[in-house]
Amino acid sequence: MRKRLIWTLAIGAALAVAFAGIATAEKPTIVQVGNLKLTLNGGFSPKQLPKSKMAGINLNVSGKIQTLDGTHPPALREVVVETDKNGTINAKGLPVCTAAKLNSRDTKAAEKACPDAIVGEGKTNVEIAFPEQAPIIAKSKLVAFNGGVKGGKTTIFIHAFLTVPVPAAVVTTVTVSKVHNGRFGTKSIAKVPVIAGGSGSPIFFELNFGRQFTYKGKKQSYLLAKCTDGHLNAKATSIFSDGSKLTGSFVRSCTPKG
Repeated sequence: MRKRLIWTLAIGAALAVAFAGIATAEKPTIVQVGNLKLTLNGGFSPKQLPKSKMAGINLNVSGKIQTLDGTHPPALREVVVETDKNGTINAKGLPVCTAAKLNSRDTKAAEKACPDAIVGEGKTNVEIAFPEQAPIIAKSKLVAFNGGVKGGKTTIFIHAFLTVPVPAAVVTTVTVSKVHNGRFGTKSIAKVPVIAGGSGSPIFFELNFGRQFTYKGKKQSYLLAKCTDGHLNAKATSIFSDGSKLTGSFVRSCTPKG
């Protein structure tokens, strides 16, 4: 049973995975449609950023999916995230990993296969509910790997290893591209295949990104941002197996300098 999971997972990973403007350590963003509720939170540092040039940041994000009546939530099918044009990914010169090196491996083996391509780490919980059985919570470490840049698109692989109902590596592919849509300059798309025959639903994730590396003798940061006008924006839409769509818009403060 090898299924691709998104954690997160963009909420990405995929929320944020790439992006400097999706959250700060302020109040959580809560989106609710019918019986379904999504809570997002996180933070980036430093909050004081240059006004006219990009600078490295550290980013952490977390999310929780739940139902108001406590029943098993519908499965996440797709996540689309648009993020501020003042935030971006800097993957040039960073070692690259491939999905083939991550499939069929547990977490330690995956990390060993591509140690220099790791760009983020965290954890996730997946609720698996088979008919007439009590739900099972499968927990895993999340590891984000740089998949490289090709044709103007950046690839990120999110690896998890679930031990129930059977041991299986789960590799999610997130594709990030540049867009020109008003305030938004980056778009990430992740499609979520069926997990455990349709019985598995991600219910929690957290990820931390702060990778620094050296390229051509200069120190680099994987995530970059600038603060031109005191805020960074993002918009995320999560689509679920029952047809529900949860869209949240985010405006977070920053302090311009220089």
